[in-house]
Amino acid sequence: MHFGKPKPSHRGEHSLLGRSIRLKAERILSVSRTVKDKKENDVRQYYRALYHAWGAQHWWPAETRFEIIVGAYLTQNTAWTNVERALAQLRDAGLLSVEGVRRIGLSKLEELIQSSGYFRQKAKGLKTFIAFLDAEYGGSLDRLFTEPTSTLREKLLSLNGVGPETADSILLYAGNHPVFVVDTYTRRIFERHKILSSDVGYEDIRGLFERALKPIAAAGQQTSTNWAPALESGIRGAGHSPSAMSAAPRTALVQVYNEMHGLIVGVGKHYCKKSQPDCGGCPLRPFLPDR
Repeated sequence: MHFGKPKPSHRGEHSLLGRSIRLKAERILSVSRTVKDKKENDVRQYYRALYHAWGAQHWWPAETRFEIIVGAYLTQNTAWTNVERALAQLRDAGLLSVEGVRRIGLSKLEELIQSSGYFRQKAKGLKTFIAFLDAEYGGSLDRLFTEPTSTLREKLLSLNGVGPETADSILLYAGNHPVFVVDTYTRRIFERHKILSSDVGYEDIRGLFERALKPIAAAGQQTSTNWAPALESGIRGAGHSPSAMSAAPRTALVQVYNEMHGLIVGVGKHYCKKSQPDCGGCPLRPFLPDR
């Protein structure tokens, strides 16, 4: 009986094609890991250079956790000097507390924080936070900050007037939760240094910094809270005199995230300005890429 010629098998071709695709995918992943590892190493180098130059920043300057929370709202879209004036108004009126903001009328609160700009939205945001604190935690900051980080972050982000930077500032500085704060300075500095692209999202930047800084905390490479000697310019980054909150006990990881954010603020405030950056005396000048 004649069955004709056997049909050619494509199994070998498919196997070669599959192997080729896998190799390409592995090469792409390898390149991606290399780029990611380099960025993380760059972040660590920047941290060490800045901390060596400026030392502990004692940021966030505040006497209480609630003062930090109020400051996190007020600092949205304004300079810190404007926030300080608004905080002083609340403090002088005896209202810089959960109970104080709870009992004050909305219009009076708007008046007291007017120097911070967008005062109507910020006053409503603070009132919303107090209502949330009362409803969910019986008005207790202790109960609020015992929540798991991811749970509390999600709840904070659901509040009117709270974006990622505000939520993370509250978590890190008031609650001692290990969350890195990404601000405008972070984007500006690391875009100019070609570490970040202009289209990268907040969460990706936060993830990069958290991954990069964890080894520093784990190795105990930053434990001192003392200031370094001032540079010839007298600049210590965004350094403040120690305050009750800046000197409070915290984990090594929270301390490193805290310091890196303060150091970045110092670079942005004094050197990496929005227009006319002054790279000459910046501790990060040696890392600036060729243009």
